[in-house]
Amino acid sequence: MPAFTLYGARGSTNTDRVRLTLAEGGFTDYELVLLNLQKGEQKSEEHMKRHPWGKIPAVVFPNGFTLYESRAICRYLSRKYAIPLLPPASDAEATALFEQAECVEMAYFAEPAGAIAFEKFAKKFMGLPADEAVVAKALGSVEAFVGVADGLLRERDYMAGDVFTVVDIYYIPLMQRLIACGYGDVILSRTAIKAWWDRCINRPAIQQLLAADRSAALAANK
Repeated sequence: MPAFTLYGARGSTNTDRVRLTLAEGGFTDYELVLLNLQKGEQKSEEHMKRHPWGKIPAVVFPNGFTLYESRAICRYLSRKYAIPLLPPASDAEATALFEQAECVEMAYFAEPAGAIAFEKFAKKFMGLPADEAVVAKALGSVEAFVGVADGLLRERDYMAGDVFTVVDIYYIPLMQRLIACGYGDVILSRTAIKAWWDRCINRPAIQQLLAADRSAALAANK
């Protein structure tokens, strides 16, 4: 029996945060159950018991313990399986800086980046036109974030300090989505952010998972 079941979807940036966290720990003892979002499987009565807002991801353990929200899942799995992506609990200052970095990602990056991804990526698959006014406003917020973050990354290697943490993983799926939507230059034209991105994306575990996903996508399209 697998250690737990992860309910998610291919192409879901939230699901990918969890998968990247597990990949960093070399943890493969779990079952990935893919829900069809276009068919609304995330809103099924069964899944609503796992996630009361009818979203993904969610994890369910054999003893019934259930957890939703990707960042909470990433932190929990890092602690439970000793994946070295969190500051030591005994270091109050490092923990405070880690939590500050988490807040920054959610407040200044995830919301506008997610809006662009929805308008330019998700709506394309729905057959709907992007709302360019929403994109323009969100892009302005991303550019403002990038301007500040680039300065901070000139003084440290990663978002929460000099050590790679789960906070850096939080950025990866949406960064990839922005690049895929044609907005890579907005972010990667900044020297310090480009160096940080290269350090993150070229980590062996992350490269291995991304390569596996590319192979799976190619196989599915044949």
